[in-house]
Amino acid sequence: MLMNHTPRIRAVSCIALVVSLGVVATACGGPDGHPLSAAPYDAARQVSFNAGSDSKVDPDKPLEVTSKGDGGRITDVTVMDEAGHYVAGELAADGVRWRSTAPLAAGAKYTVRVSTEDDEGAPGLRTMLFETAPAKSSLTAEFGPKAGTYGVGQPITAKLSLAVGDGRGRAVVERALKVTSKPAVEGSWHWVDDKTLHYRPKDYWPAGAVVNATSNLQGVKVAGKLYGGRSKPLKITIGDRLEAVTDAGSHTMTVMRNGEVIKTMPVTTGKPGFDTRNGIKVVLGKEYFVRMRSTSIGIAEGSSESYDLPVYYATRVTWSGEYVHAAPWSVGSQGSANVSHGCTGMSMENAEWFYKTVREGDIVKVVNSYGDMMDTFGNGFGDWNLSWDKWRQGSALVAGSDAAAGNVTEVSARLRPRV
Repeated sequence: MLMNHTPRIRAVSCIALVVSLGVVATACGGPDGHPLSAAPYDAARQVSFNAGSDSKVDPDKPLEVTSKGDGGRITDVTVMDEAGHYVAGELAADGVRWRSTAPLAAGAKYTVRVSTEDDEGAPGLRTMLFETAPAKSSLTAEFGPKAGTYGVGQPITAKLSLAVGDGRGRAVVERALKVTSKPAVEGSWHWVDDKTLHYRPKDYWPAGAVVNATSNLQGVKVAGKLYGGRSKPLKITIGDRLEAVTDAGSHTMTVMRNGEVIKTMPVTTGKPGFDTRNGIKVVLGKEYFVRMRSTSIGIAEGSSESYDLPVYYATRVTWSGEYVHAAPWSVGSQGSANVSHGCTGMSMENAEWFYKTVREGDIVKVVNSYGDMMDTFGNGFGDWNLSWDKWRQGSALVAGSDAAAGNVTEVSARLRPRV
């Protein structure tokens, strides 16, 4: 910012050695004894802080540095934590007071370095160390899935320990949760609810990618007296691009690996009234044996539609119980009719092959069914059924969104009086 005076230009020829709670200046001085050629004097008596060195500071209160002496002024202030991050602040035009404009982190150690000059223009220096009090409540993020290798459709999830409903707080959280990949791809977080975020790229992950999720929330003020805590990072790898497309109209499933068809199989999908959901689903897990009962989907026991069946090679694609599985009882209809209660059924041999071929995160897409679209959230990973534009609207950082309206603008971490 512009000040109403012009600072003196000075050359400092020696270095100050800083120790905790004060300054020890070197003994060198200019040969002519001129004030501007001398080492900075100890400015401990010239400046004061509202942060004591013998107790932990409330991170909710701004840091203030004040010039106490007559005729002297503060020329520069830097406040830096142990990680090398600066705290933004403003220096008054007359050099009497500096005040932080960005929040301090909780449970952090800071070094404050204050440069001054007296009424004759001689430079002074004061350094102080202080520590902020830890947060009473901490917000952490648990990343998912577990470390391992997944298909190209696997989203990264973040489960927060506490709810964050405020738009500005969400923006703080989202800026602190980082997802990177090699090779790099465009991606975005999407808020599912107040405690859950999903991250996906614009398109599927590249085959062979390495994906890392980390949190920089620790000590960061989220909202009110809520600060971030330490979160465990996550690293996953992405396998081949494997996609299975089930065409309910032609009663076939086509499986592709890295764009090349590797198998086409006859299948049966949901019959009228139990139509299989359309859209893109993601493999959630695999179970060699599942006992399937009609009562689990609301069909009364003993009714004409009731069933109780042992099922093998079951690959789950929704939490509510939709699978790709072996259905030897319907082999006669596979490839010609839809007779299931919503699952995709195939022969024992084909189900075993599918079970052994796919992994969590692989894509299973259903087309030409009379069923509803796959839910985006809540019943598995339907994330890919949103267009990229709609997906990004779920981010708190999208330009123009209400949640991003309170974003902090770029400010200088240290403001020296200048013309």
